[in-house]
Amino acid sequence: MKLQIIRDLDLWYKKTCTPDFIAFDPVQFPRRFKKREDIEIAAFLSAVIAWGRRDMILRSAEKMFALTGESPWRYVKSGGYRNLEKGNIHRTFFENDLKYFCRGFSHCYAKYGNLEKLFASRPCLWDSIALFREEMAKANSGRYSKHISNPGTEGKNGSACKRFNLALRWLVRGGPVDLGLWKSIKPSALFIPLDVHVARTARSLGLLTRKSNDKKAVIELTEKLRELCPEDPVKYDFALFGMGLPLSQKSL
Repeated sequence: MKLQIIRDLDLWYKKTCTPDFIAFDPVQFPRRFKKREDIEIAAFLSAVIAWGRRDMILRSAEKMFALTGESPWRYVKSGGYRNLEKGNIHRTFFENDLKYFCRGFSHCYAKYGNLEKLFASRPCLWDSIALFREEMAKANSGRYSKHISNPGTEGKNGSACKRFNLALRWLVRGGPVDLGLWKSIKPSALFIPLDVHVARTARSLGLLTRKSNDKKAVIELTEKLRELCPEDPVKYDFALFGMGLPLSQKSL
């Protein structure tokens, strides 16, 4: 890999991964809470609607967390979500979808104690996402949600699972932007949250050759980034995301 590319990535990481990033990003929502359960739930709910224009995502997240109140965990535990109707929250994510997630969270906490234990129970995070998808379906009469991507099984390619890899980045990596709440999963195990902009930038730099933005592309790009920083490859998500347009103009 060209030395200049490495220098550019390191430069853009330092430039982008700053506290100023938080005000433009949905990571600000889990950061509002102190209790583990609130942070975990807020991270996954914020990430699951993190697609489209950034200003719209932030407005939609405000609307969603107005519904869950001061404590998303208390909202889930008390069953407050049962009063949800059919209102829209963000694009194709409706109150019924929030109800689906709340039922799923309730089941996962009852079974595993917290979401970290669920995700740490498998040797690979792709398997952990698949397990989470299955557990959420169990809590909802076996019904799968279109908002929980399928990472595929062994020998079969699946989704890039961008939104869940984003939530995992928030929860596993440390500051100044990410939360670093989970200690049993190392940053080296993470995979890049691959969105259109990150993929386009990675291809322009010669870091990604695969044309489809799918699981294989995520693995290819993450392996290339591991050559640069084996202990924390996903830190370069900030660099690839930061290149080009001002942060406030970028979509997720």
